[in-house]
Amino acid sequence: MTSTVPASLTRTAEGSALQAVFLDMDGTLVDTEGFWWDAEVEVFAELGHELDEAWRDVVVGGPMSRSAGYLIEATGARITLPELSVLLNDRFEQRIARGVPMMPGAERLLTELAAHQVPTALVSASHRRVIDTVLRSVGRDRFTLTVAGDEVARTKPHPDPYLLAARGVGADPLRCAVIEDTATGVASAEAAGCRVVAVPSVAPIAPATGRVVVGSLEEVDLGFLRSLITSLN
Repeated sequence: MTSTVPASLTRTAEGSALQAVFLDMDGTLVDTEGFWWDAEVEVFAELGHELDEAWRDVVVGGPMSRSAGYLIEATGARITLPELSVLLNDRFEQRIARGVPMMPGAERLLTELAAHQVPTALVSASHRRVIDTVLRSVGRDRFTLTVAGDEVARTKPHPDPYLLAARGVGADPLRCAVIEDTATGVASAEAAGCRVVAVPSVAPIAPATGRVVVGSLEEVDLGFLRSLITSLN
């Protein structure tokens, strides 16, 4: 987890019950889910295996241990999970080092949250080394803190990453809005007690109690996020 939390950022905007906003990274904030799949396809091709496109929905949004472990089992590749994790992270970093495209509406939303001093955290299942590379393009100063998948005992779909983020900004998880693009991330945020905006990137996500599904971040602004929390009252 990075950065300290200035006292001024632990206060919500006047009249708002929203205490913080947390965003997933790959497929939510930046358009990189395809980068991960391309990296997986390339690495396994070099290992002599072809990945089935249907497996993409299985591994999307998952922590490295789950996604890589699944692909090893599915292909029968003769490689250990630690060895594969290094290869995949290296290949992915080569791609994102040249810059990453932000998802439609992401730039505007981050600017609006900063203008209203809403504590904002980046919460990802990706490893710290990957997050730090992405932040060189997106801007580290946009976030009050960041949480990486290799910094918690249990990453998504467990609630730990979002509970850690809430503690880091001094917020009640029930008063935090989370934006996610995968079922794995949604499950993590909901298990933590947060209100969720799902923006599906690869696999569909169904609406549910406490969860809103939208087509893109262009449909999301601060007023929209505040309304999710005030509807609890």
